Amino acid sequence: MTVTDDDSLTAEITDILVTNCGLDPEAAARAPAASLEELGMDSLALLELSAVVADRWQVSIPEQAAQLSIPGVADLVARRADPPGHTENSIVIAAPLELVWSVTNDVAGWPDLFTEYARAEILDRDGDTVRFRLTMHPDENGVAWSWVSERTADPATRQVRAHRVETGPFEYMRIRWTYTEEPDGVRMTWVQDFAMKPTAPVDNAGMTERINTNSAVQLAVIKERVERLARDRTTPPSTSVTPTAVPAGASATGADDE
Repeated sequence: MTVTDDDSLTAEITDILVTNCGLDPEAAARAPAASLEELGMDSLALLELSAVVADRWQVSIPEQAAQLSIPGVADLVARRADPPGHTENSIVIAAPLELVWSVTNDVAGWPDLFTEYARAEILDRDGDTVRFRLTMHPDENGVAWSWVSERTADPATRQVRAHRVETGPFEYMRIRWTYTEEPDGVRMTWVQDFAMKPTAPVDNAGMTERINTNSAVQLAVIKERVERLARDRTTPPSTSVTPTAVPAGASATGADDE
């Protein structure tokens, strides 16, 4: 559940305290940074606040809330009422498993596989684990977003687990890639679990929508490029298909991957 903006939520918490807990609205207006305890809210008032908040937003208020200001309570409610983000997107690629696996796990080659990445710099390798820096094409404001991620590929299970090391606007970002063979090819699935920082320009719900939209675009591009490569490898040289360029694109957060 996504709550309203900070100012509206602060006003709503204030109204609950005035209506249900006996808060003096003038005292709250005079001292907006005062804690609930300083505003005269005792344990019974906090119990009533907790009951209303739990009913309205399904959020539990801790005992330490007495030390929070009203905006602090509003921030607590906002963060706990916005559940962590979770997305799952997949596509079937009509190509051999070994080809799909090797091409999509060649991080250094991602700028030629995704439309949004300008550079992929390998920082360290340790067995099947690679740490790398991704840099995107500049966005509409001319900003080239960049961050460090780490991923570990398991060839035996055909799974990859990854996370952002430099989290940027995310509290955390964890990603799992899976590859399963099907009659029509290889299904590649991206599962992402994440949470946004309170200072991020979008909340968890907003980022979930962005990731789902962008993942569909990037998966389609990857499917086309890997399938084209598979055709080129099985076509005699005299009739080989000339690859066509796919225009580069960008996403402000690199939302579809590490």
